[in-house]
Formats: sequence, C-alpha cells, structure tokens
Amino acid sequence: MCTHTPKCPTASSPDREAAHTIASHPEQGWSLLCNGVLVFDDTGDLLPDGRVIAPRRPLAVTA
Repeated sequence: MCTHTPKCPTASSPDREAAHTIASHPEQGWSLLCNGVLVFDDTGDLLPDGRVIAPRRPLAVTA
C-alpha cells in the first residue's frame, strides 16, 4: 500500500505508527496510516487484519 521512499513500516512492525498519515479525523479521534493501521487518540491501534492493539497510556504518577 505504501508508495513512499523509503518504504514505511508494515502494519506488523513494532514501529508501525511511524508510517505516513493519509487521512486524519481529529474530530473523531482517529487517523489512517499508509500501512492500513488506524491510530486512535487514546493510543490504541486497529490493524488491517482486525487485531486490536490496546491503548498504551502513561501510568499515573502518585505523590
């Protein structure tokens, strides 16, 4: 799917979110990357094969 040079990381790569954004919908909280990954504002991902990557929110710091 990617036509960039150098090629963007695949959807199965650990650095999948480094791919270029091809559609952005901040009002809905998601973006589509050129590798087919949907990235959500809560830091979760939806891969093209339907797998879900759970949100990776930072842990709260307690004083």
